[in-house]
This record gives sequence, structure tokens and C-alpha cells, in this order.
Amino acid sequence: MSLAGKKVVVVGGSSGIGLEIARQAIAQGASAVVASRSARRLSAAVADLGERAQAAQVDLSDEASVRTLFQGIGAFDHLVLTAADLAYGPLLQLDLAAARRTIDTKVWGYLCAARHGAPHLRRDGSITLFSGLAAHKPTVGAAMVATVNGAVEALGRALAVELAPLRVNVVCPGVVETPAWSGMPEEQRKRFFSATAQSLPARCIGAPTDLAEAALFVMQNRFTTGSLVHVDGGARLG
Repeated sequence: MSLAGKKVVVVGGSSGIGLEIARQAIAQGASAVVASRSARRLSAAVADLGERAQAAQVDLSDEASVRTLFQGIGAFDHLVLTAADLAYGPLLQLDLAAARRTIDTKVWGYLCAARHGAPHLRRDGSITLFSGLAAHKPTVGAAMVATVNGAVEALGRALAVELAPLRVNVVCPGVVETPAWSGMPEEQRKRFFSATAQSLPARCIGAPTDLAEAALFVMQNRFTTGSLVHVDGGARLG
């Protein structure tokens, strides 16, 4: 199923994996709406992507904002949800307000986006959700992240049944080098990426291009729905 002439909406599309998904979709002939909370990052993303991209500001935790987003877009073909506001920390010290924001963005927000986006999706279209490795291989300090990613995967399966013939799939990334790691000091980040790469069967960490390729596959393959696609370098195997 070609993306030529299609309209793709990427929520979380102003940086990292979402931005690369928009870039690859445009390269295959689609137009892209990149949506996120940050007006500054949206402006930079659209300047990077070119004339077939447009920006839309949205807060996934605010239903009115989500409804307005899809009313403004109108009919489209594919919805991709990569946005996340993740709260890490040991459970007994976890900031519960931050944990609530994680739920509001990645569980309630994804549900809200599907609720208000689906009526505008063309019948041969798709929804692609992003979860994460913590749902399958949690680490200390990742209880909230594991919880929301597990919920996203359950939501994907349920929506594939309820919204058929729209196709709904979930992509589950492992460690991917994106701007999300920018808060870690550079040398520490390099050591972490190197050690992680050596621990994986693939002997490398992921790049946004790897995840974008997976997203475009499930977007275009007409026989794929209700699927969970792991793109983690084999992290679940160790």
C-alpha cells in the first residue's frame, strides 16, 4: 500500500522517532502533520521537513486540545502516536504528579487521540502506537514506564478489534539514540550507549531510522493489524 498522496499525522512528531517517521513518509510521497506541545520544536521540524509538512500544537492530556487538532486536520490516512512524558524513579521516591502526567499523556492521551482521530481516518487507514521495552523487561525505577507501555500494548489490541477495518498496531522500541537522552551528560551517555550495544545480540543500539522503518511497514501492510513489532536489537532475549 503506497503512501503517495496520503496524509499522515504524527503526534510527537517534532523530534526523534516521530520526526523521522514524518520524514520517511514525506520521502515516499505523503504529506505530514507533525503535532506536539512545543511550538519552538514544531517550527524547527517543519523547516526541516519542507513544504509537504505542516505543524499543529496539541496537548494530549487535554481533550479539548485533541478534539480541536483533528477537527482542524479533517480527513487523513494514518495516525502515529509517539508522544511520551515519562516519569522514572524508584517507587518509594516517585513523584506521583509526574507519574500522573505519564498516564495522562501516554495512556489517556493515546486513547483520547484514537477516540477523536478515528472518525476522520479513511477506512483503509491505520493507527500506530508506540510502547517501549520496559513493558517486557522492566528495570529498577521504571515501574511507571513499564505500566503505561503495557497499557498501550493492550490498548492497541483492543482498538484493532473495535475499530476494524482500520488497522491498529504497536511498535515497541528498545534503546534508541534520540534527543530524549540529552539530559544525560555526554560522556555518561556515550558509555551507556556503548555498554548497551555490546550487551545486545544486534551489537548496536537503535536509531530513529530503524523505528521509522518499522512504523512505515505496519502503516502500509494491509494484512497487519493487532500486531506488536519489537525493534530492540534483541534486548528481550537476554
